[in-house]
Amino acid sequence: MDIRIPSMQRLTRLLQQIPYLASRNVHKVAEFLLTMSTDKREAFLAALQGTCAQVELCRECYCWKEKSEGCALCQDATRHKNIICVIESWGDVCAIERSSAYRGVYHVLGGLLSPLDGIGPEDIYLRQLVERVGSIEGRIEIILAFNQTPEGEATGAYVSHMLKSRESVTLSCLARGLPVGSSLEYMDRLTLHKALVERRVY
Repeated sequence: MDIRIPSMQRLTRLLQQIPYLASRNVHKVAEFLLTMSTDKREAFLAALQGTCAQVELCRECYCWKEKSEGCALCQDATRHKNIICVIESWGDVCAIERSSAYRGVYHVLGGLLSPLDGIGPEDIYLRQLVERVGSIEGRIEIILAFNQTPEGEATGAYVSHMLKSRESVTLSCLARGLPVGSSLEYMDRLTLHKALVERRVY
């Protein structure tokens, strides 16, 4: 039978809105939060609220940054500003940085094209990418580093179509050594390192 605990049901409904939390784990997570000590739970909530209040998206690369500081990636003088790695999310930035194989900058789209989910070009940072490319002088390499899924392939094809007419732009993508259907965020360092070093023209 359905155990009716209204407060618990409200909590689990909210947890179900977290995209990467499997439905079968929702009740376990709810119970974990309820059984945390008061001090730990308050520290957890304070950290969440503090992070939301203190970070924002960089208006150049759309990575997260502290509101009180400049973007650590965009302002890094050792990075090659004419090499832009276009990726889906912040998690992919972290994964590529762990590989230690890349010294360019990033452009986070904030999602991938997915018509079935109602996500079109205007819902992600594609227009901003085109404007950014247009503001850079000299040769530019755009690395398309998307997951090898239908959404990733569709987004790569769309970006390629938008930029391929620009003579100053060279398009490349990660080597196909990455398993099909895999996520960059969960790749091991060696696989990501080889995929970046052995990238090819898109």
